[in-house]
Amino acid sequence: MKKMNREEMQEMISIVVPVYNIMDCLPRCVESIRSQTYSNLEILLVDDGSDDGTEKLVDELAETDERIRVFHKLNGGSSSARNLGIRKARGRYIGFVDSDDFIEPQMYGRLMESIRRDKVRMAQISRDEMDERGNRLPDVCTPPEKAYVCPSETFLRELLLHRGDCSYCTKLTDRALFEKHCFPEGVLNEDFHLLVEMLAEIDGIAVLPEQYYHVFYRTGSNTRKKSKDEFSRVFVDIVNNADMVEQVVEKKYPALREEAVRFGLYQRLDFMLHIPVGKMVSDDGFYVSVKKYLRRHVGDTVRNRYLGRKHKIYLLLLTAAPKTVRQVHGWKMRRKASTG
Repeated sequence: MKKMNREEMQEMISIVVPVYNIMDCLPRCVESIRSQTYSNLEILLVDDGSDDGTEKLVDELAETDERIRVFHKLNGGSSSARNLGIRKARGRYIGFVDSDDFIEPQMYGRLMESIRRDKVRMAQISRDEMDERGNRLPDVCTPPEKAYVCPSETFLRELLLHRGDCSYCTKLTDRALFEKHCFPEGVLNEDFHLLVEMLAEIDGIAVLPEQYYHVFYRTGSNTRKKSKDEFSRVFVDIVNNADMVEQVVEKKYPALREEAVRFGLYQRLDFMLHIPVGKMVSDDGFYVSVKKYLRRHVGDTVRNRYLGRKHKIYLLLLTAAPKTVRQVHGWKMRRKASTG
């Protein structure tokens, strides 16, 4: 990596790390940020009401590096912690790292290099995922073969086809973009929501192939792994986001109408496959609204070229007899588990 001159060194990066009860992973995360080859940065550890000793650990870590700043707050969720970090940030560019993940030393240097070279306001590195044993998991997002600048409309299309990366953890973003936008609080899938808003204000995103961001996947930590009677609000939030992006597409990207409808159908399929059968009742307004959407879009389900045959069949069956289909599906899954 080339040596940076005085003018380049003035471009500070603020890296925001939301922290909550993460004693075991936090030291590795912070050390990976401290080891960045791009040294003109600050690390903002936002303690979101930890009570397992992490609230003390962040203060101890701050003593090891003058670039670390710590903020303690009442528990309000990751978005709340990120928004506080944004308000406290001093840098011109802002990055985010989740406290159980870690990054390669070159990551922010490469991202800043790309922002300058490509004259963009946002750059994205690629990522991989690993389990608790350090085993590499299949890529969620396929890295490009080489670096390129992806126009905003094309980037949104990839998101709608579930091929893009909406995570802000893999991105370096011009701080000015946060002046009118922030992470929505009290909801899940918040990165997608914010990115759709920001894409409308930028020409594109520089995408780099290096997998310098490492997602640490904890067994059993997935919010979707709950008992049959529990239902994560993420399935409601993804449907709301689908409605939001459909409105954005109608106003700004009309050429993506088919992709947006496909996204809306796909998110509702996810909802219908996870909502407990006991909650599939007529007095559940949200459930009823999902059914109505599916019925209005039967033609789109049949004709949409971006939906696979299996997804179309599931959607049509769930549109016709959602509760019955779920009951039969559950019976088959239980039978398979008992004989397997």
